[in-house]
Order: sequence, then structure tokens, then C-alpha cells
Amino acid sequence: MRAVLQRVSRATVSIGGDETARIGPGLVVLVCVEDGDGQAEVDLFARKIAAMRIFEDDAGKMNRSLVDVDGAALVVSQFTLAADWRRGNRPSFSGAARPEVAEPLYQMFCDRLRGSGIDVATGVFAAEMAIDLVNDGPVTIWMDSRES
Repeated sequence: MRAVLQRVSRATVSIGGDETARIGPGLVVLVCVEDGDGQAEVDLFARKIAAMRIFEDDAGKMNRSLVDVDGAALVVSQFTLAADWRRGNRPSFSGAARPEVAEPLYQMFCDRLRGSGIDVATGVFAAEMAIDLVNDGPVTIWMDSRES
């Protein structure tokens, strides 16, 4: 599993020009389910993202979590995070889980975040989406379960 977290002051998802999701302060989470991923990876990522201290406290130090600041998460499935770009000029996405495997795990990930008390908005699985966000900081975190 891979994810990119972007701390945002606000973010929206639109499909075909129509806004389908919106959050205020929180995180945009781009998530990719890879071949071999399962409940263990989903649980690890949801737990770590909910508790990761990347929001500033009153002293200006990154000492608060998404839960601590009552932030929201905009979660978007993004298979392109599985890109293998090392050979040639056209990336391969063969490491991404097939949709019938990835979508239930993506939904489980969103449910786990909700279970942590986080307000979760989502993109639409496998849809062509436009994401508009204001990166706060900027703070951007890369997560890869194969590097943990």
C-alpha cells in the first residue's frame, strides 16, 4: 500500500465539472492498494494517518494529529502511485491491485478512518476526477508499506 498525505486548509473533488466532495482543514490522502495488500496494510495506514502528528500546536510545532485538530480527510484512490518508472519512459502500473481487490480495501481504509472519529469525504473509485486543494505548510508525507 502507498499513500501521499497533503496537509490542506481546504480541498474539493469534482467529476465532470460537478463538485462531489469538499473538506476544510485536514488531509488529502491519495491511496494506492497494491498486489498483496490486505487488512493488515489497511489497518496500519489508517492507524498511522489518524495519529500522525503533522499539525501545529500552539507553540508552532508539529505536535497534533488529525484527530487532535478535529480535521477531515479527503481520500482518493490513485492507482498511479504504483508506477514503476525505472525502465523506459512509459510507467508500468502492474503493481497496483486489480479493481475488484482494490476497491473493497479502499472502502475498508475509509471506514477505518471514520472509526477513528475522522470526518471522511471521498472521491469516486476509478473515476476521472479533478482535485483542487490548498496545501498547508506545505506538508506532504509519502507512505509505502514495503518500506516500513
